[in-house]
Amino acid sequence: MKTNLTLNVAARTQTGRSASRRLRNANQVPAILYGKHTSPEKLSIDGPEFRKLLKAASGRSILIEIKSPERKEIALSIIQEVSRDPITDKYLHVDLHEVKPDEKFEIEVRVHISGESFGVKNQSGVLEIGAHTLRIRCLPKDLPELIEVDVSPLKVGETIKVGEIKSVPGVEFLDPKGQPVVSCVEPVAEVVSAVATPTAEQAAAAAPGAAPAAGAAPAAGAAAAAGAKPAAGAAPAAGAKPAAGAAAAKAPAKK
Repeated sequence: MKTNLTLNVAARTQTGRSASRRLRNANQVPAILYGKHTSPEKLSIDGPEFRKLLKAASGRSILIEIKSPERKEIALSIIQEVSRDPITDKYLHVDLHEVKPDEKFEIEVRVHISGESFGVKNQSGVLEIGAHTLRIRCLPKDLPELIEVDVSPLKVGETIKVGEIKSVPGVEFLDPKGQPVVSCVEPVAEVVSAVATPTAEQAAAAAPGAAPAAGAAPAAGAAAAAGAKPAAGAAPAAGAKPAAGAAAAKAPAKK
């Protein structure tokens, strides 16, 4: 069997939010250990020790030996879930799943990309990751720390799917065989918005002092040209004086 990590725990008798808060204030992390054939056990984990364990694991799938003064035998487990505070990033709770040496179990294992893709190296391609983890079933002794995916032969336009991954002894892949794991795609070209060029007529109309287009109505409130005569029959503007020399209206003759 592969070398496992060790985690010392203690039994936790008190439950509830207040008890969990007191544990966290004492630099302890509330935890629970459960399995298919065992009853759930409420535990307490030393905070600094748990941080060291996660650092040693470095995202790999590794079996953990659970040691407790209350247990006669060492429990073999995996980390099922870790809850953290989104603001302080402190550990709030840990779920440990107990496994049996002679019984297969399911687990998510991280995908590790190795090699340099031919498409990236020679065709200016870009790798696109379709699955960061894969679900597998195996015995504890066959648990791989990572799923290695070699992308060296991958060219632009090609994809490595679950069914094409190199087999691992004792490991059964549970994801669909046609599910993409990693692809080599062409780089996305930058889209530049084209600026419309004004036509000659539009440019002329926009120029200062330009005459209005034929048939266009004058702008509202526009001043009349200096010396321009009013149209025949047009009424003078309100308050405007009659033009010099204008014919007076015929008055009734005096008797």
